[in-house]
Amino acid sequence: MKIIFKMILILILCLYLAILSKLILFKYIPLSQIMNHFNFTYDEYHWRSNNFVPLKTIYFYLFLADINVNIRIENLAGNIVGFMPFGFILPLLAKKFQNLSTVALSTFCLSLTFELLQLVFEFGSFDVDDLILNTIGGILGYLPFKLAYLFIQRKMRHFNNPQF
Repeated sequence: MKIIFKMILILILCLYLAILSKLILFKYIPLSQIMNHFNFTYDEYHWRSNNFVPLKTIYFYLFLADINVNIRIENLAGNIVGFMPFGFILPLLAKKFQNLSTVALSTFCLSLTFELLQLVFEFGSFDVDDLILNTIGGILGYLPFKLAYLFIQRKMRHFNNPQF
Protein backbone atom coordinates (compact mmCIF):
# COMPACT_ATOMS: atom_id res chain seq x y z
CA MET A 1 0.00 0.00 0.00
CA LYS A 2 2.85 2.34 0.87
CA ILE A 3 4.53 1.79 -2.51
CA ILE A 4 1.28 2.56 -4.35
CA PHE A 5 0.91 5.80 -2.37
CA LYS A 6 4.49 6.81 -3.27
CA MET A 7 3.94 5.99 -6.95
CA ILE A 8 0.79 8.11 -7.01
CA LEU A 9 2.69 10.95 -5.33
CA ILE A 10 5.49 10.68 -7.89
CA LEU A 11 2.96 10.85 -10.73
CA ILE A 12 1.31 13.88 -9.11
CA LEU A 13 4.73 15.53 -8.69
CA CYS A 14 5.61 14.88 -12.35
CA LEU A 15 2.28 16.29 -13.53
CA TYR A 16 2.70 19.30 -11.24
CA LEU A 17 6.24 19.95 -12.55
CA ALA A 18 5.04 19.67 -16.15
CA ILE A 19 2.27 22.20 -15.53
CA LEU A 20 4.64 24.49 -13.62
CA SER A 21 7.16 24.30 -16.49
CA LYS A 22 4.47 25.26 -19.00
CA LEU A 23 3.33 28.17 -16.84
CA ILE A 24 6.83 29.49 -16.12
CA LEU A 25 8.95 28.66 -19.14
CA PHE A 26 6.52 28.44 -22.02
CA LYS A 27 3.88 30.94 -20.93
CA TYR A 28 4.21 33.18 -24.02
CA ILE A 29 5.82 30.73 -26.45
CA PRO A 30 3.80 28.49 -28.77
CA LEU A 31 4.99 24.87 -28.71
CA SER A 32 6.06 25.17 -32.37
CA GLN A 33 8.62 27.87 -31.48
CA ILE A 34 10.22 26.34 -28.38
CA MET A 35 13.16 24.85 -30.30
CA ASN A 36 14.07 28.31 -31.65
CA HIS A 37 14.83 29.44 -28.09
CA PHE A 38 17.54 26.84 -27.50
CA ASN A 39 20.41 29.07 -28.57
CA PHE A 40 23.08 31.08 -26.85
CA THR A 41 22.91 34.36 -28.71
CA TYR A 42 23.64 37.61 -26.93
CA ASP A 43 20.74 40.03 -27.05
CA GLU A 44 21.52 43.16 -25.05
CA TYR A 45 17.83 44.04 -24.62
CA HIS A 46 17.08 40.66 -23.06
CA TRP A 47 19.89 41.02 -20.53
CA ARG A 48 18.63 44.47 -19.49
CA SER A 49 15.08 43.16 -18.88
CA ASN A 50 16.20 40.91 -16.02
CA ASN A 51 16.12 41.83 -12.33
CA PHE A 52 19.13 40.96 -10.18
CA VAL A 53 18.26 43.38 -7.34
CA PRO A 54 16.48 41.67 -4.40
CA LEU A 55 13.02 43.07 -3.53
CA LYS A 56 13.00 45.48 -6.51
CA THR A 57 10.04 43.85 -8.27
CA ILE A 58 8.18 43.14 -5.02
CA TYR A 59 8.56 46.79 -3.95
CA PHE A 60 7.49 47.97 -7.41
CA TYR A 61 4.31 45.88 -7.38
CA LEU A 62 3.44 46.80 -3.79
CA PHE A 63 4.13 50.53 -3.85
CA LEU A 64 5.01 51.98 -7.25
CA ALA A 65 3.21 50.14 -10.01
CA ASP A 66 0.52 52.09 -11.79
CA ILE A 67 -1.26 48.95 -12.96
CA ASN A 68 -4.41 47.08 -12.09
CA VAL A 69 -4.44 45.64 -8.56
CA ASN A 70 -5.42 42.23 -9.96
CA ILE A 71 -2.23 42.12 -12.04
CA ARG A 72 -0.15 42.98 -8.97
CA ILE A 73 -1.80 40.28 -6.87
CA GLU A 74 -1.58 37.75 -9.70
CA ASN A 75 2.16 38.35 -10.09
CA LEU A 76 3.06 38.35 -6.40
CA ALA A 77 0.63 35.72 -5.11
CA GLY A 78 1.05 33.59 -8.22
CA ASN A 79 4.74 33.13 -7.51
CA ILE A 80 3.94 32.05 -3.97
CA VAL A 81 0.92 29.83 -4.68
CA GLY A 82 2.61 28.18 -7.66
CA PHE A 83 5.28 26.60 -5.45
CA MET A 84 3.10 25.64 -2.47
CA PRO A 85 2.27 22.17 -3.86
CA PHE A 86 6.00 21.43 -4.15
CA GLY A 87 6.51 22.21 -0.46
CA PHE A 88 3.58 19.96 0.43
CA ILE A 89 4.34 16.96 -1.82
CA LEU A 90 8.09 16.75 -1.17
CA PRO A 91 7.94 15.75 2.52
CA LEU A 92 5.30 13.13 1.71
CA LEU A 93 7.71 11.45 -0.70
CA ALA A 94 10.75 10.98 1.54
CA LYS A 95 11.75 11.43 5.18
CA LYS A 96 14.82 13.47 4.22
CA PHE A 97 12.46 16.23 3.03
CA GLN A 98 10.53 16.38 6.30
CA ASN A 99 12.32 19.40 7.73
CA LEU A 100 11.85 23.02 6.83
CA SER A 101 15.39 23.82 5.75
CA THR A 102 15.52 20.93 3.27
CA VAL A 103 12.17 21.89 1.74
CA ALA A 104 13.21 25.56 1.56
CA LEU A 105 16.53 24.68 -0.09
CA SER A 106 14.85 22.27 -2.54
CA THR A 107 12.25 24.87 -3.48
CA PHE A 108 14.96 27.50 -3.93
CA CYS A 109 16.94 25.14 -6.19
CA LEU A 110 13.88 24.32 -8.31
CA SER A 111 13.07 28.01 -8.63
CA LEU A 112 16.69 28.84 -9.48
CA THR A 113 16.62 26.19 -12.20
CA PHE A 114 13.53 27.79 -13.76
CA GLU A 115 15.02 31.29 -13.51
CA LEU A 116 18.34 30.23 -15.05
CA LEU A 117 16.53 28.47 -17.91
CA GLN A 118 14.59 31.67 -18.54
CA LEU A 119 17.80 33.69 -18.47
CA VAL A 120 19.91 31.47 -20.72
CA PHE A 121 17.30 30.45 -23.27
CA GLU A 122 15.27 33.70 -23.24
CA PHE A 123 12.01 31.98 -22.28
CA GLY A 124 11.23 34.94 -20.05
CA SER A 125 13.18 37.16 -17.72
CA PHE A 126 15.26 36.28 -14.69
CA ASP A 127 13.92 37.89 -11.51
CA VAL A 128 15.62 37.36 -8.17
CA ASP A 129 12.34 38.29 -6.48
CA ASP A 130 10.75 35.21 -8.04
CA LEU A 131 13.33 33.14 -6.15
CA ILE A 132 12.25 34.82 -2.91
CA LEU A 133 8.51 34.47 -3.54
CA ASN A 134 8.76 30.90 -4.84
CA THR A 135 10.79 29.83 -1.80
CA ILE A 136 8.21 31.43 0.49
CA GLY A 137 5.58 29.41 -1.42
CA GLY A 138 7.44 26.15 -0.81
CA ILE A 139 7.74 26.99 2.89
CA LEU A 140 4.02 27.81 3.12
CA GLY A 141 3.20 24.53 1.36
CA TYR A 142 5.31 22.67 3.91
CA LEU A 143 3.47 24.15 6.90
CA PRO A 144 0.19 22.16 6.50
CA PHE A 145 2.26 18.96 6.25
CA LYS A 146 4.19 19.84 9.41
CA LEU A 147 1.04 20.81 11.35
CA ALA A 148 -0.69 17.56 10.35
CA TYR A 149 2.45 15.59 11.26
CA LEU A 150 2.65 17.20 14.71
CA PHE A 151 -1.09 16.67 15.29
CA ILE A 152 -0.87 12.97 14.36
CA GLN A 153 2.27 12.52 16.47
CA ARG A 154 0.54 14.09 19.46
CA LYS A 155 -2.55 11.90 19.00
CA MET A 156 -0.38 8.79 18.71
CA ARG A 157 1.46 9.67 21.92
CA HIS A 158 -1.84 10.20 23.70
CA PHE A 159 -3.20 6.93 22.27
CA ASN A 160 -0.12 4.96 23.39
CA ASN A 161 0.01 6.56 26.87
CA PRO A 162 -3.58 7.27 27.92
CA GLN A 163 -3.91 9.31 31.10
CA PHE A 164 -6.88 8.01 33.13
